[in-house]
Parts: sequence; structure tokens; C-alpha cells
Amino acid sequence: MRHLLEIDDLSPDELHNVLAYSQLERPKPVLAGRGVALVFEKPSARTRNSAEMAVVQLGGHPVYIQGGELGFDTRESVEDITRTLAGYYDFVGARVFDHATLERMEKLQVIPIVNLLSDKAHPMQALADLLTIQKELGDLSGRTLAFVGDANNVWRSLALGAAMAGMKTRLAIPDGYGPAAADIDRIKALGAEPLVTQSPVEAVAGADVVYTDVWASMGQEGEFDKRKAAFAEYSVTADLMEQANPGAIFMHCLPAHRGEEVVGEVVDGPQSRIWPQAENRMHTTRGLLAWLWEQQ
Repeated sequence: MRHLLEIDDLSPDELHNVLAYSQLERPKPVLAGRGVALVFEKPSARTRNSAEMAVVQLGGHPVYIQGGELGFDTRESVEDITRTLAGYYDFVGARVFDHATLERMEKLQVIPIVNLLSDKAHPMQALADLLTIQKELGDLSGRTLAFVGDANNVWRSLALGAAMAGMKTRLAIPDGYGPAAADIDRIKALGAEPLVTQSPVEAVAGADVVYTDVWASMGQEGEFDKRKAAFAEYSVTADLMEQANPGAIFMHCLPAHRGEEVVGEVVDGPQSRIWPQAENRMHTTRGLLAWLWEQQ
């Protein structure tokens, strides 16, 4: 039984296969007559809509379930809830506060589990990001990705996926907010040598893709003022984009805070690919589920 809790649960070859499945315009209705449980402890715009439509496009029936309706470890244990859902559905996609919840669900081996976002990882976003880069720039191998901002779950999954695809990765981040050594070791184990720097210009110079995310992720709202001060020099501006390769694209997982991590001139400008990137969330969710179905 295959699951996806982090993008490197796939091998590099499997990653390329999932991206290929994601580009099929008329996928087989492999989920016809079947249901997919979509569990959301955290609210979402893109994740919910893209996941529901991906299931529909595969012929299946998505069921949206709010976290409070299940009550992980309050109304029932994670394990009991997972076994219950396995009696009704063929997949569970879950957007959770604690990555350990997904690990406990996976450990039962009663139903394939897909991570729709956790505090540690966002593999579905990374798949959409890689598909976007592939569609816009062609072959991923040898391309340079510069991430300006926090070493959060989005960065972690994307850096792992980029390494698997043969890309070069750079991270510009303020002192005291850098990635954990274990994250860097994990990326290196995939054959990449990530650059971590406090200089946005150094990170972006000659890059093919410039990426950013909010400075305070969901659950970090209490740290916003501190983080805003620390990251003040890490906004993606038009001047910073000029340091990238000609033809470089700008990406953001959204929602974007214009005037903070990126200026409106960039996020709404000609180099921005945020809307194809958002749409690709649907295509890669569809591609992953179709691929996973074949693995069961």
C-alpha cells in the first residue's frame, strides 16, 4: 500500500511518472463509483477545490470533512477514525496541524493516506510547483530554484522535490531562521548541494525560478510582528527579480501578502506564474491519485 506523506516517499522515477500522469487531458475514470475522504483540520481555498475537482475528474466522489466532525484524539483516537474511514473510502487526504497524525494513520496500513498539508510538509504543493516549472521552462534538470523567505513546510517539500528532479536549490533566509541540519542532510542525500545564504541577491542571481511564501505560516500568527521585522529585507521586488536569469519566472503558493514577502509589481507582473501554479494543484492531485490507484 502506497502513501504520500512527503514528496520523497516517491523515487525520482516515480516523481517523473506522477508529473506525466498529471499532464493527461483525459484520464481514465479509475475512481468511478468510489469515494475519497478529504479531512481538513485547517481551512483552505486551493487545496479543497483542487482535490475535490481532481477526484471528480477521475470519476470519484469527494467528501469534505471538517476536523471537528472527526475530533482526532478528542472524540475518538486517530486510529479508530482511520479504520472507520477505511470502511467507506478508497483514499484519505488530510490537511492536519500535526504531521504525527498522518504518520499514525499511515502506520495502520488500512487505506492510502495523502498529506494535503501538515506542519512539516506540503508535498501536493511541491508536485504542482514542479509541474508548473516543467510546463513553463521544459526539462527540470539543471534549473536553479531560489526560495526567498522562511524555511517552512512549503520550502522543505519543494527543496526535496527539486533535488529529486536534478534542480539546484538556494534559500535566502535571515540569521536565526535557517533550516534544520536534518533538512539539509535530507536534501543532500538526494544528490543536491543546497545553498543557504542571508543574501537574497546571492540566492536569486542567475536563477530560473524565484519563489516566496508568507513570513508567518498558519499557526504562527502570534509571531507575526517579530517575523515581519526579521524578514523585512526579504521581499521579492522588481529589482531583486532583475538579478535572476532573463526569462525567469516568479512563483508563490498563495495566499500572497502584497507589500510584505512580495510586491504587487512582481506578483501581478508578466513574470508571475501564480495562477497556472494554482490550477496545477488540481492536475497534480489528479495525477497522483491516478498513479497511486495503480500501485494498490
